[in-house]
Amino acid sequence: METIGIERSGHIITVTIDHPESDMNAVDEALHHDLAELFRTLKQEGEARAIVLTGSGRAFSAGGDMGWFPKLRAPAKMHALRREAKQIIWDQLDVEIPIVCALNGPAVGLGASIALLCDVIVMADSAAIIDPHVQVGLVAGDGGAAIWPLLVGPLAAKRHLMLGQPLSADDALRLGIAAEVCPVDAIAATGQAWADRLATQPPLAVQGTKIAVNQQIKQALLMSFDVSTALEMTCFTSQDHAEAVDAFVEKRTPVFHAR
Repeated sequence: METIGIERSGHIITVTIDHPESDMNAVDEALHHDLAELFRTLKQEGEARAIVLTGSGRAFSAGGDMGWFPKLRAPAKMHALRREAKQIIWDQLDVEIPIVCALNGPAVGLGASIALLCDVIVMADSAAIIDPHVQVGLVAGDGGAAIWPLLVGPLAAKRHLMLGQPLSADDALRLGIAAEVCPVDAIAATGQAWADRLATQPPLAVQGTKIAVNQQIKQALLMSFDVSTALEMTCFTSQDHAEAVDAFVEKRTPVFHAR
């Protein structure tokens, strides 16, 4: 994989999102493909007992690459994107080994969904979890419409999703979403410590418990994932989405017209 690094040490696998062409690990076609390959591979892993998932540099992942969005408006591209996005989320939930997400910085869009679908989250005190799909004229797909209501409740989820309201590290800790908050320079060691704790537990019991709990998340995805992604695909061809992308590039406030 060109945008993701994997290291193995004993019973721990460390996965680092490290896009060579984006210091914020923005999701473009290459990273999207690699995330699909990553979880397809990890769900077949048989030796490790815990996984640490983190990012390089200033961000875990800063969400979709604005330069990629205009290329997704063709029907064939949207169809392929929808299929691959579904594979990423469902394969992540089928990884039986526990995943510790060590958020070194912002987790945005798809990055937010991947972080929230992990088993333990530790956050740098400067990190935040943000889903700004709506702000770029898209329905909150990528699993966000399923996992946010489970974690914060429907009303709070609507605020976070419809307004792109960030979930700070302190609020995530208060809500029980983050297991620990630490300075950014301690995030690697903190993630490793939680992975070590998980790795010392009985592997069959840990993995079986994860499988059982994840069934509830899968039920939520069954109700909302295909609906949200289908609605998201229609938005890719909307004038409002094009306006949002243009306004971002031109550094101005977008004007939306519901078309």
